[in-house]
Amino acid sequence: MLAYCASDTHVQFVHLRFGSRKQAFSLYVKCLIETTMSRLMVDSPYKPCCIPSMNTTHDVIIAGASFAGITCARTLAKRGLRVCVLERKENVRHSIHTTGILVHEAYDLLKPPEYLVRKIRSVKLYSPSMKHVDVSSTDYTFYVTDTPALMEWMVAEAKKDGVEIRLNTPFEKAEQADDTIRVNDSLFCHFLIGADGARSRVAEQFGLGKNTQFLTGVEVEMSGITHRDDALYCLLDSITARGYIGWAFPTVGGITQIGIACNDKAKPEIKVMMDLAAQWFDMKDAHIVARRGGLIPVGGVVTPFMKDNVILVGDAAGMVSPLTAGGIHTALHYGAMVAEKIADHVLSHAPHPSVSLRGLYPKFGYKHVLRIIMDIGIPNAIMEMTLFSNWFKRLASFVFFSRKSGTVLR
Repeated sequence: MLAYCASDTHVQFVHLRFGSRKQAFSLYVKCLIETTMSRLMVDSPYKPCCIPSMNTTHDVIIAGASFAGITCARTLAKRGLRVCVLERKENVRHSIHTTGILVHEAYDLLKPPEYLVRKIRSVKLYSPSMKHVDVSSTDYTFYVTDTPALMEWMVAEAKKDGVEIRLNTPFEKAEQADDTIRVNDSLFCHFLIGADGARSRVAEQFGLGKNTQFLTGVEVEMSGITHRDDALYCLLDSITARGYIGWAFPTVGGITQIGIACNDKAKPEIKVMMDLAAQWFDMKDAHIVARRGGLIPVGGVVTPFMKDNVILVGDAAGMVSPLTAGGIHTALHYGAMVAEKIADHVLSHAPHPSVSLRGLYPKFGYKHVLRIIMDIGIPNAIMEMTLFSNWFKRLASFVFFSRKSGTVLR
């Protein structure tokens, strides 16, 4: 049996699989009351919590075409909401601030084309003296990506889903009046999402929590390097890479990514890391084709991450593992979650996201303790002695190949 349901914003045909004529008539009356009351601006128990209206240009505006921002936008658009993404860059390929490594769970959520990814099944961990131990898994894979092309693909997919993408349009300012937010003077929405990076302008504008603890990462893309295997090479050196690691790996299209990140007690020296990588690869014909770098928040989720109808997600919300500094999986997962909570609220009378999101953002637990240890730094002499121990190998396997450990790198 089908019951017709009309409102200002959409028409529904609700299928009552096991229903009766009485149930169908009751649903029709409920929808009729909802429509009439909303037009008369009268409170009603059936009135949606947030009714899209003619005085808004969009239901949701998202600052930042990031992993979190695009995922949130696509999820909202698929639910039928009007979504606009504001991105300061003229081209999303430019100024990438991530290595683009996807753990298996992130790969499953994103489902990128095969030509944009390359499988990695083993990790080589090097001590300062260049001794190394291999860690691998037969049942768990993570993926390196052509990150600029991946971001371009995500934006193209979002446009197919009906998302409006405004490039070369930074989020500048916003003000809220009742349930409407005015953005950059000319745009109006009901919800504003800050997915605009570690130094979020949205967070600053609305007095939300800010990231205060960072790693600084620097990376180069190089061509002309010969590889012996598809492995992730990592340097464990508390002097050269204080608070984190150095890394190198082959990626898509004959490119090799070499990078290093440190806490605020050291400076990431990419030239030193490139010289070390020359001991791993044949680099006589290598040359740099691109550079990237930026801040990686590792202090955990900011407080507060939400105020009224303004919500932070991704790096803006501090959704990065304090231990591994990985944030792509959490960006995808919670970007979609925030979108679902907003859509449920707008379309289905569900509680406001300030209620439905309570307690759901990641807490990271023991990873905060391990971040303190990493910031202090394990002396290189101890690293040399423990590298080949069984407990170190088990720990490394957990960090790189366990579903519970979080994302490796970024």
